[in-house]
Amino acid sequence: MFTKTQLSFEPLPLPDRADLSDVESLAAARAFFTSMSTRHTIRDFSSRPVAQEVIETAIATAGRAPSGANHQPWFFAAICGPKAKAAIRAAAEEEEERFYAGGAGDEWLKALEPMGTDPAKPHLDIAPWLIVVFAQRWGAFDDGTRYKNYYVPESVGLATGFLIAALHQAGLSVLTHTPNPMKFLTELLGRPASEKPVMILAVGHPAESATVPKAAKIKKPLSEIMRIYDV
Repeated sequence: MFTKTQLSFEPLPLPDRADLSDVESLAAARAFFTSMSTRHTIRDFSSRPVAQEVIETAIATAGRAPSGANHQPWFFAAICGPKAKAAIRAAAEEEEERFYAGGAGDEWLKALEPMGTDPAKPHLDIAPWLIVVFAQRWGAFDDGTRYKNYYVPESVGLATGFLIAALHQAGLSVLTHTPNPMKFLTELLGRPASEKPVMILAVGHPAESATVPKAAKIKKPLSEIMRIYDV
């Protein structure tokens, strides 16, 4: 993507500019809040197919996230094949068995109790799509020499947030899954050593019987997550 001859600064006029009134701006912010308030993490997926173009468009949206030095240090592996999904589920459940058998520690397991989770991860082969998010620790110029990526966790986190929001806007449900360790994903998907898997997103439509944990509906009020500094 990058060449050593493209490293000079060249300012361009801002290509896109929103020109909303204060009233319109508040209405847009409230509309997006209302939409995102209907986002729920589920574990019960329908096998109803999701068009590949929807997934591609959502990932393209993720690729518009800001990143350190604009290096865009992310890669998204989108998996719909049943064999690949089954292999991921088998490997993930093997790690989860160790996690729930005591590897996580008592405090962590206690914190998970209200979420109702356990080692079984059927969503990994029922959901029509899995998206594995990889963080690219370094990149390469067109001549093959390496360059360092900056603010990689922050950049990948931002892109993943864009992706989840885009999938929600498309009417889809998403479950974030982080088996530990996740090196098996690098091997199963044939990704290079420069990339570290950080998350699996199970993506699809909720099953008719889908539920959410009651505890998951408890959100911190605005007063606990924000403070205005006006002096």
